[in-house]
Amino acid sequence: MATKTIVRIIDDLDGDELGEGEGESVRFALDGVEYELDLSDANAGALRDVIGPYIEAGRRTGGRRRTGGHTRQVATDVDTRAVRIWAKSRGIEVSSRGRIPQHIVERYRAEGN
Repeated sequence: MATKTIVRIIDDLDGDELGEGEGESVRFALDGVEYELDLSDANAGALRDVIGPYIEAGRRTGGRRRTGGHTRQVATDVDTRAVRIWAKSRGIEVSSRGRIPQHIVERYRAEGN
């Protein structure tokens, strides 16, 4: 039996489905809490427009400076959306955001994904 995994990327702000190669994951922190959103290019730009003046007035306290266009931050060498879909299809509880526990990623890999 063949298995086909389909990954749909949904804009976290407006719920619109993004096409292949559209949008990006945007990471930011506020009051010591880090956040990550999957956003369309338009919504990512709008977020940057809104927080831009605050960033310009603020002081950097860490992190890496971006060089060039928009890049997606990747914490592991697996597609976290695909892992979440895989886990949910097997009844494995996994949060919709944040890090995926290593034991779940290992099971995902062990099944040939």
